[in-house]
Amino acid sequence: MQTTTPSKHTGSCHCGAVRFTVEVDATHASRCNCRVCTKIAGTTAIVKPAAFTLDSDPAALSQYGNEIGQRYFCSRCGVHCFSRGHLEQLGGDFVSVAINCIDDIEMLSVKVLYWDGRHDNWAAGPRETPWPIA
Repeated sequence: MQTTTPSKHTGSCHCGAVRFTVEVDATHASRCNCRVCTKIAGTTAIVKPAAFTLDSDPAALSQYGNEIGQRYFCSRCGVHCFSRGHLEQLGGDFVSVAINCIDDIEMLSVKVLYWDGRHDNWAAGPRETPWPIA
């Protein structure tokens, strides 16, 4: 459960071609063990689309995804910055922001919860320790 209120942060990819502003409680995040999230080591926070603004030219982005959402990453340096999608279980439209791309966040201070996406075990909810991959 989140204990602080959202605040405004700026973020970017490594090379700075992709920049964004987001209003988020960056003290809490989640990680998923699905194949994509495992490979990109995503640590993310979900916000409503109104809380996220892309501050750079959308032409700097590349994307891939599926019917639930699209992942956006810098076409120059390859850093995954955010995703956008729609999932009723998340309240409809969402933006998932890579917490590690936020400029003023110390990752050691972020409380991380873990999801079992690899086994489509979403109904179990998040937990405080990583789910097994096997």
